[in-house]
Amino acid sequence: MENWNGSGAGEEKITRQKLSDQVFERLREMIVRGDLAPGDPMPSERELMKRFGVGRPAVREAMQIMHTQGLITISQGERSKVSELSADLAFRQMDMVARMLLSSSSDNLEHLKEARRLFEVGMVKIAAQSATPADVADLKQLVDDQKKMLGNPSDFIRVDIAFHSKIASMSGNPIFAAVSDAMLSWLFNYHTDLLIWSGRENVTLEEHTEIVACIERGSAADAENAMRSHLDRSQDLYRHHD
Repeated sequence: MENWNGSGAGEEKITRQKLSDQVFERLREMIVRGDLAPGDPMPSERELMKRFGVGRPAVREAMQIMHTQGLITISQGERSKVSELSADLAFRQMDMVARMLLSSSSDNLEHLKEARRLFEVGMVKIAAQSATPADVADLKQLVDDQKKMLGNPSDFIRVDIAFHSKIASMSGNPIFAAVSDAMLSWLFNYHTDLLIWSGRENVTLEEHTEIVACIERGSAADAENAMRSHLDRSQDLYRHHD
C-alpha cells in the first residue's frame, strides 16, 4: 500500500474550479432543466452577477464558452439567446475532439474514410428511393455549380461537400444530415493540408452526374454501385504525404 506521509513531492495539487467554469455549469444546467428554453433571451450580465455572486469577468467568460459551444447565440447590440438544440449542434461540439483524434494518428483518418464510405453508400440508396423532382434538380444544380469551380480547388471541394450533404439530407433524417456534415467537415476542413489534387476533377464531375442519374431513375442498386465506385477512386485524393 502506498505510504501517505504528506511529502507529496511532485504531486499535482487540487485546485479550486474557476468561477467562470462554475457559472458555465450553472447556466448549462438551466438549459438542460428547461429553465431557459430555445429562443429565450439570456439573463443580463447584471442579473447573472447578482444571482451567482460573481464579478463581470466570470460572467462574460462563461457566456463566451456558451457561445463557443453553440449553446447560445451572441448578436451585436442584442440580448444573447439560447440556441435551438439539434443533432447538428451535438456534432459541432465534438469538433475539437475529432480534430485532435484525426491529428493523432493516420489510422484514425483511414477509419474515418471507411466510415464515410459505408455511410454514403447507405445514404444514396435512401436518396434513390425517396428523391423528389426538386431534390434531383438541386443535385443537378450542384453539379453545374461544381463545373464552374474547375481550377479553384477550395471552392470545388466546398461544392463537393454540398453535393454529398444534399444526398444525406434527402433522407429526411436530421441525424443523418448532421453525421454527413460532421464527417465531411472533419475529413476536408481539418485535412486540407493532406489533400492531393490529382487533376481528375472532370472524372469527379462525371461520377457525380452518374450518381444523380441513378437517383433520378430511382435505381437504388445502381446508385449504390456508382457511389461506391466514386468513393473508392477518390480515396487517393486525400492521403498522408510520404
